[in-house]
Amino acid sequence: MSADANASSPESPAAPSAGPPLTPAPRRAALLFIFITVALDILALGLIIPILPKLILEFSGQDSARAATLYGLFAVAFAGMQFLASPVLGALSDRFGRRPVILLSNLGLGLDYVLMALAPSLWWLLVGRLFAGITAASITTANAYIADVTPPEKRAAGFGILGAAFGLGFVIGPALGGVLGSIDLRLPFWVAAGLSLANFAYGWLILPESLPREKRVPFAWRGANPLGSLRFLRAHRGLPVLAGGLFLSQLAHMALPAAFVLYADYRYGWDTHEVGLALALVGVCSAVVQAGLVRKVIPRIGERRGLLFGLSMGAVGFAIYGLAPTGWGLLLGIPVMALWGFAMPSAQGLMTRTVEPEAQGRLQGALTSLTGMAGIIGPLMFSQILAAAIGPMKSLGVPGAPFLLAALLLAGAALLVRARTPAGDSDPGVGSGDSKPAA
Repeated sequence: MSADANASSPESPAAPSAGPPLTPAPRRAALLFIFITVALDILALGLIIPILPKLILEFSGQDSARAATLYGLFAVAFAGMQFLASPVLGALSDRFGRRPVILLSNLGLGLDYVLMALAPSLWWLLVGRLFAGITAASITTANAYIADVTPPEKRAAGFGILGAAFGLGFVIGPALGGVLGSIDLRLPFWVAAGLSLANFAYGWLILPESLPREKRVPFAWRGANPLGSLRFLRAHRGLPVLAGGLFLSQLAHMALPAAFVLYADYRYGWDTHEVGLALALVGVCSAVVQAGLVRKVIPRIGERRGLLFGLSMGAVGFAIYGLAPTGWGLLLGIPVMALWGFAMPSAQGLMTRTVEPEAQGRLQGALTSLTGMAGIIGPLMFSQILAAAIGPMKSLGVPGAPFLLAALLLAGAALLVRARTPAGDSDPGVGSGDSKPAA
């Protein structure tokens, strides 16, 4: 982007923290629209979570260790495309608006689910995951949408509402996916395709644009690539440390999609239906935290404390997952893990204050690129650790090794944020809204 140089240059002036304020009614309407869009998107995603590893297991001849390895490779393929495509899509949303990017993403995901429903082999499934990585931009753009329509002091609550949409999708999606998958492993793909295409139609008719034309900036490849997006993060004081903590958090998160289903199948003997119900409980707890607690607690304790609390609770939750000797013990860890939900809205609230309004898409693209980088490293790492823990190193008796490593990563993220950010949320480099470039 031609504006990218201004955002990255040490000489660039501090940008205003927000555009013209929205009145409460239009803001609530916009948040409702994006909530429904994200909830439908996550519902479609949740449908296939319980059955994709099982389908890979079926294609692998019921070899759990080989399926864990292959599932990790699938996750790396998805994350690699997301890593490459997210900065481009974020920059495109700064140029053309949030609405068209969200719509194209939903349309692409719907067609991709059809492709995976018809996949006759692992290679077809892999192609589907590659396309899904490219089109999985609606969440990234939704974050920029929230930043567009919400004043800085209310963004953590806004991101919490977005997190609640995740929770709602994961309440219904995995449970329904588990039930449908017990009928036919391909059926959840068809239902997910229908939901994504319905989401496209809903957005086409209802979803308003959040970025005014006068705030859009030209597109340039210089900023619309992973290296350019990382330079963008470095150019704003306060962002590198927060982004580093976010990266470690996202890396830890990859233990869940990479290992949870196969771990629960191996250690507790859970079938598709039981995994779906467990993931539904995760969604319920997450929705309670992000829709109810985040918007009430963070304004009282501050975004920095909310971030540290969330990271710490996530570490404790992962430790419970890794050490629980029974399925009931793991279930007891789910409410603790849900308190990790304080971390992301707090981090997003802090980071969106450091950049100008017209650069929110690039910020979210850069953050999603970091998530993609974690997605390249994490699934392969955690799946291989699981494969070793239940295969060659089975005698050590640590099948929960992936989750114990994730707990250490979150503890490290909490220590980094605590040591390298000031104690007050009002520090200009962390949360005041002054977009001061780094020296």
